[in-house]
Amino acid sequence: MQVLTRFAGLLAGMVLAAPMAFAAPSAYAQKTVVATIAQIGEPLSVIAKDRANVVTLMGEGIDPHLYRLTRSDVARLNRADLVLYNGLHLEAQLLSMMDRFAAEKPVIAISDAFKSANLLPWEGKIYDPHLWMDPSLWARALQTGVDALAEIDPRNADFYRANARTYFERLEKLHAYAHAAIQSVPKSSLALVTAHDAFGYFGRAYGIDVLAIQGISTESEAGIRRIESLVGTLAERRIRAVFTETTVSERNVRALIEGAAAQGHQVRVGGALFSDAMGPKGTYAGTYLGMFDHNVTTIVRALGGDAPHRGFGGQLAEVETVK
Repeated sequence: MQVLTRFAGLLAGMVLAAPMAFAAPSAYAQKTVVATIAQIGEPLSVIAKDRANVVTLMGEGIDPHLYRLTRSDVARLNRADLVLYNGLHLEAQLLSMMDRFAAEKPVIAISDAFKSANLLPWEGKIYDPHLWMDPSLWARALQTGVDALAEIDPRNADFYRANARTYFERLEKLHAYAHAAIQSVPKSSLALVTAHDAFGYFGRAYGIDVLAIQGISTESEAGIRRIESLVGTLAERRIRAVFTETTVSERNVRALIEGAAAQGHQVRVGGALFSDAMGPKGTYAGTYLGMFDHNVTTIVRALGGDAPHRGFGGQLAEVETVK
């Protein structure tokens, strides 16, 4: 079986030998897909429905930059027919295990769908891994997962691809909503100040300045000079709101607010955004569509733009909107 594994060039000999090792499971057995993050797992579960068992390792509030596998995670990976991860060093602590399992089964970094020209650089060495912040990019990345699932489960390939087309149409509509809503924000307020630099693709897609305290990885530390510089920017541009993130400490954001107040400029927390993880499973914010709707609606309303109180789909709960 032709295997799609592309693991950053590591252990090339194992990858070349992989087609012999990856014997196809029974064509009639339900396939199990393990995804590292919910931004991959949840959309694929919608696309696969009951034809495949899609399992996500990291849930609500989990920081993928720091996450380490548990024993139960390893057991899930052992049972998987296909493993999908983001790549671009997002799951930095899991790379050695991804390497190990790549010698036994298809293990695919869905970010491999992109050439470097599509990616945002970070410090000239690695690229920004937060591709899901642009739905148009994320649809292409998810298509890699759909194609891989279709390959290991050819009996249901047409089913998966048809459902993927329907899902991606919904993403296109959400993408259009985001464009229109963000354009309603006064230009002087078009700045997104967050805890860490997870919104670069969002800023590029929608023409909004992204000013982050920490770097792309939460492993980096926020320097005092960086905080002082951002305080000056807040006061100079009269930015009215900053945003916390559900997977990052609020400490540095609070320091920004206090620093701006000391310069006579009042800033408030515009809301908590979903950056590296989605909302609780079983809620609208626990879906990729809902997470993105929440972020766009929260940002737009906090910065003085025009967005429906309950979001694009009318499904945002009261606790999920900015008041």
